[in-house]
Parts: sequence; C-alpha cells; structure tokens
Amino acid sequence: MKAEKTVEPQYEVCTEVQATQGFARFGLMSNFVWHDDPKRLLFVLSRYKFAAKMLAGREHVLEIGCADAFGTRVVRQEVKQLTAIDFDPLFVRDALEKMDGRWSVDVRVHDMLAGPVPGKFDGAYSLDVLEHIPKENEEQFVANIAGSISEHGVVLIGTPSLQSQLYASPASKAGHVNCKGGPELKQLMGRFFHNTFIFSMNDEVVHTGFQPMAHYLFALCCHKR
Repeated sequence: MKAEKTVEPQYEVCTEVQATQGFARFGLMSNFVWHDDPKRLLFVLSRYKFAAKMLAGREHVLEIGCADAFGTRVVRQEVKQLTAIDFDPLFVRDALEKMDGRWSVDVRVHDMLAGPVPGKFDGAYSLDVLEHIPKENEEQFVANIAGSISEHGVVLIGTPSLQSQLYASPASKAGHVNCKGGPELKQLMGRFFHNTFIFSMNDEVVHTGFQPMAHYLFALCCHKR
C-alpha cells in the first residue's frame, strides 16, 4: 500500500511506517491500563525507563514478571540481549504474538519460585512482582533471582510501597499481598547482596526523598553474597 503524503514532508515517515509495518498494538495488560487509567501507563513506562538506564550497556539482562512485555522494549533499547519471563502462559503468548523483530526479546514461561533461570545474565530486574509474592516465599524468590545472575551482576527490584496501599484500588489490593516500606525492602535484599540502594518514586519521578511518602520503591543491588 502506498503511503499518503502529509502536509509537512518530515512527517511522511509516520505514514510510511504505517503502510509497511502496520499499527503497533497494546498487549493484554497495557490495553487494560490505557482503557481504565491512561496516566498509569506513563508511570509504568517511567519505571521501565529507570530500569533501562540502570542496566544500560549490559550484555544479557533478565526480566522477571514481564506480563505482556509492553514496556520491555524500553529496556531492550539499552541492553545487548534481553530474556523476559512470566509464569502466566497467556501473557507470554500475547507478548510473542506482537513481537517486533527490531526489538527482539526471548520471552518464555518460567516461575521464579521454581528455580533460577538457566543462562548467563549480568543484570536482572523485576517490576511490580515482589508485592504479589507471599511473604513466606519472598526469600526463595530473591534467592532464585540472585542465582540467575553472574557474580558481578546487577539486580533492580521495583514495588509499590506499603504506605501507598492506603490509596490502592480494590483490584490492586487483592493481588498485593506483600508490600514493604523502604527499610524492610533493603533488609530483604541485603540478605542476598552486599550493596543495596533504595530509591523513592512518585508518579514518574524517581528521587531520594522521604521514603514513607513514596508511592513506589526501587532496590538497586550488586555484589552477591
């Protein structure tokens, strides 16, 4: 199909991509977010951008809990190779169906509670997953993440703060069984890493401000024990 011409010629690249590649689509999760609360998509992509910048230049990075992998491309843009896992086959299938060859990612089904992911990873990240892991399983979850990366690998964990749950929706609260404050998150990650750095996040802004007022927390970890 021949691309239409735009009034300003520099924008013809838009119609050319549409004509040759078609329109990209949301995934199952991102489609729901765009339908239900559009601004939340900005917050989610901002978390992925922070992960991308913290892991930039890594050889092979692992994402734990990718869901539909809509934001995964943001990290893929900054690293040489990326493997993404999720324990739900429905989300994995959806991610594979909309895969773009330019930003290829190895997406597979894997439950991180079942064991480490085979491979050689020098970085890993997990966004919005830890709060879904029952407290009695959290050490196994983090241990298997640590077991999936190299000796000098870097791990980034992102999770809603305990304090934010006062304002969470009923649907969020139903799945959020293990939210933490900053000190508790640092203590957990410190059992597996010599160095853990906690960042706060409100909306799309990452900062080092007062943790009890943060809606979201990141733990950046390195040097495995």
